[in-house]
Amino acid sequence: MSWTDRISPSIRSRAADVKLVVFDVDGVLTDGTLTYGGSGEQVKHFNVKDGVGVKLLQCFDIATAIISAKQSDALARRASDLGVQYFYPGAKDKWPCLQEVLTDLDITPEQVCYVGDDVIDLKVMTRVGLAIAPDDGFWMVKDRAHYVTSVGGGKGVAREVADLVLGSRMSLEDAYIKAMLPEFEGQKK
Repeated sequence: MSWTDRISPSIRSRAADVKLVVFDVDGVLTDGTLTYGGSGEQVKHFNVKDGVGVKLLQCFDIATAIISAKQSDALARRASDLGVQYFYPGAKDKWPCLQEVLTDLDITPEQVCYVGDDVIDLKVMTRVGLAIAPDDGFWMVKDRAHYVTSVGGGKGVAREVADLVLGSRMSLEDAYIKAMLPEFEGQKK
């Protein structure tokens, strides 16, 4: 039995319809810890496994976006390194940002997977086809999510989301063939 066979048919069906995956940052792509350097610069810790997941989604023509309430140089650098097509830092209301992306891609909210961990994400999560929360997300968000990951923020959430979305379409062994190619390693992650 493969990992995705353990996912309910309704979640697999939702994941199969996804054309865009949107990630919050703090508490999703990071563990939510804010570290400040001596001169006040923000330091964020990202998981390389999540980078592989984001790049794999893009390899299979699934658009990616980051919509975050915070902005920092570290976040801008990570979004750039990952080649994230849609990047919205400093978004206090995330729904208008997503609406811009929906228009640009000519897709519906039902074709969106949104990954968030706190109440600011609920406005979007309650309107999309697949809402996902990390295992250590805020209880109210986890209660409204269609799926809760087996790991906490910054610990491989994006990788698990990529496995879910891609595994709903093909075997993960087939998906990961692209990650084994030399040119994949040459891509930023």
